[in-house]
Amino acid sequence: MIFSWAEPELTQAMKLWRTTALLLASVPACMLVAAQEIPNTSVSIDVPPAELQSRTLGANWLTYNGDYSGRRYSSLSQINTNNVAQLRTEWVFHAANSDRLEVTPLVVNGVMFATAANDTYALDARTGRTIWHHSRPNSEGLIDDASRHISRGVGVWHSRIYRQTDNAHLLCLDARSGHLIWDIAYADWNKNYGATAAPLVVKDKVIVGTSGGDDGVRGFVAAYDALTGKLAWRFWTIPGPGEFGSESWPGDLYLHGGGTAWMSGTYDSELNLLYWGTSNPAPDFEGGVRPGDDLYTDCVLALDPDTGKLKWYFQFTPHDLFDYDATETPILVDSVYKGEPRKLLVEANRNGFIYVLDRTNGKFLSAKPFVDKLNWAKGVDANGRPILANVEPTPEGTRICPGFGGATNWFSPSYNESTHSVYFMALEECETFFLKPEKFKEGQTFYSTGVKRIPSETSRKILLAYNLDTQSFAWRYPQIGHAHSSGGTMTTAGGLLLFGDDANSLEALDAQTGKPLWHFNTGQDFSASPMSYAVGGKQYVAIAAGSDIFSFSLP
Repeated sequence: MIFSWAEPELTQAMKLWRTTALLLASVPACMLVAAQEIPNTSVSIDVPPAELQSRTLGANWLTYNGDYSGRRYSSLSQINTNNVAQLRTEWVFHAANSDRLEVTPLVVNGVMFATAANDTYALDARTGRTIWHHSRPNSEGLIDDASRHISRGVGVWHSRIYRQTDNAHLLCLDARSGHLIWDIAYADWNKNYGATAAPLVVKDKVIVGTSGGDDGVRGFVAAYDALTGKLAWRFWTIPGPGEFGSESWPGDLYLHGGGTAWMSGTYDSELNLLYWGTSNPAPDFEGGVRPGDDLYTDCVLALDPDTGKLKWYFQFTPHDLFDYDATETPILVDSVYKGEPRKLLVEANRNGFIYVLDRTNGKFLSAKPFVDKLNWAKGVDANGRPILANVEPTPEGTRICPGFGGATNWFSPSYNESTHSVYFMALEECETFFLKPEKFKEGQTFYSTGVKRIPSETSRKILLAYNLDTQSFAWRYPQIGHAHSSGGTMTTAGGLLLFGDDANSLEALDAQTGKPLWHFNTGQDFSASPMSYAVGGKQYVAIAAGSDIFSFSLP
């Protein structure tokens, strides 16, 4: 680009224009586009650890679940039961490289951070316009979940954001520009590893896990220094030879035992305990090669975030033969329980029971089935262990309930302090489970062997409200759809429960009664959960559906 002027003819304004033009001509095109799209260059991005510890969600949404507790409870109430019927679409952002967004965006001071496959975006949260875009090619040669290039979002610390890639790299980006600061490959010794979760930042550490529990990898939770990217600690979820629980993993099976940590955990800053769920053992459906309880699969782990030391664990499904991962969100609730103030951990588990534990020590308090189609267990004993019904996969095939997808799954639950209720989506479904022994091979799955749907049986999603005071279901909201969506929930101080339903709509219900108040059909399946934020005193609700992120507000 060439500019030419006769110097005597230039006005002061023209001189300024010439200087600006010459400067812009020297800027790379990608940086020029980003600079032109920045809506407010004075926006400050600085999230200190103390702000992350807040349990009151205001204008910002700072973690995958909003705050550390996993409650997905927003204290915003501008949108409420009286006016939610007026909610309208404010903007839509389209991601060109993914048709299945599972992201929950973060919002910091009016800037939204979202991911689609390996790409990362900063958006103006008021308009959806792109501020910057960090692009990274999808990885080749991946298998199973990793091959779908799923990303559920980012973590934030000061002016940096962190994300995992499909092939288990941890990236640190400058939140203000999108520039890459560092890139750590944290699981490159087995090509069957992948990663799908949003990292969780605790103090000065970034906590991550991997996917691949069905593919013969060794699960772990790891912490990296947020500033340098240096490994701080790693807790292996499959014990090595001679360690406690290693009797379940003869020979080198411990290297392929599963137990991955493929969803974000939660954190109690007062107890300084990190709560992280683990997936099923591998091979999935063949238990003969892995005798005993198969620790620490299908567990919630209480870890010291400073050292990675295990404080306690609770195993929901010992010796799992049904792929009942325990990666569902462990919700942290401080409440009176059976007449006594308790620090509770509540988890609606994939195995069909909702559990209440004392999160200070892992003590089992209660479990209650939440689906009718449940035949693998007869109940749960006084210590929290399932009472087995002697149902298991066979070469000929066995009807097992819940099915392979579980009675619930990774889609987010929520908890409302005013109703004392936990909200989550349940799936009534049975499937036929088959057993066929397999040897581990890199580049192949390690299920041994698989499941089939039962054409003669119907499947159905049901939204449930479980009241902790009465230990019963306050209401049930059956869904109409194909029963294989993955929309989660969020609840607010405005008395609302918002969720992605099974018929492509974002819905709002009265959190107290379950009465439907509003819906918007996106025309796309949900594989994500809603969140809420505010900019300039105006509240918004956002959710990803299909390949788009939708943001809603009042007129």
